[in-house]
Amino acid sequence: MTMHRICALNDLADGAAAKFEVGKHIVAVVRIGDQVYAIGNRCSHADVALADGDVDCDTKQLSCIRHGSAFSLETGVPSTLPATQPVPVFVAEVRGADVFVSDQPTMHAASPDPRVKRAQP
Repeated sequence: MTMHRICALNDLADGAAAKFEVGKHIVAVVRIGDQVYAIGNRCSHADVALADGDVDCDTKQLSCIRHGSAFSLETGVPSTLPATQPVPVFVAEVRGADVFVSDQPTMHAASPDPRVKRAQP
């Protein structure tokens, strides 16, 4: 896994998402205060850019603009339907005044929200 500098922290609006290409992946990067989060940019339900969605800073979720599925910025797991599958999560960190994101996803272990019915493989 390689960390890539994507921008300065001050280039990211607090409480909003921005889209970046990191290696072979397009990621949605979200700033909440001095913390940054990075998840795959495509909704697992409708193939819509998540970076265009709304950020809920209190719950640390990013919502898809098409159908409203909300994805955890920490785990990638959706908490609302219609999405039932997680999106990839990437390591994101602030180093000094710059934001770095990994070029490989890492899926965090998460307990699925029991309100979301998961599709069977």
